[in-house]
Amino acid sequence: MESMVKVNEERLTYLKKLGQQLPDVMTHEMAKFEEVYKDGALSQKVKRLMALGIALRSRCDHCIVGQATLAMDAGATKAEILETIAVNMSMSGTTGIGEGLKVLKLLDEMGKL
Repeated sequence: MESMVKVNEERLTYLKKLGQQLPDVMTHEMAKFEEVYKDGALSQKVKRLMALGIALRSRCDHCIVGQATLAMDAGATKAEILETIAVNMSMSGTTGIGEGLKVLKLLDEMGKL
């Protein structure tokens, strides 16, 4: 399994390049994300944990590492991340386990496991 920290670094590099190539589109996308993930009836942390669950289910590596990192940035604890993985496992079966391992690897590489 490749480094999840490196996947995240690559994701950030190419998001920046995409912003340079499609500045108008990415400006609108980023504004949408800011609006969607701001605190409201649900906190930003809860929204990011929900997004992590969806990312795990969709099996998108860039989405998984991005949402896991953003959830932690919003204050999600290791226990909350692990419960999000568990919920995905209950919905996805063995593929949920496999996708959850990517988050465990990310946590391990970040010294948070």
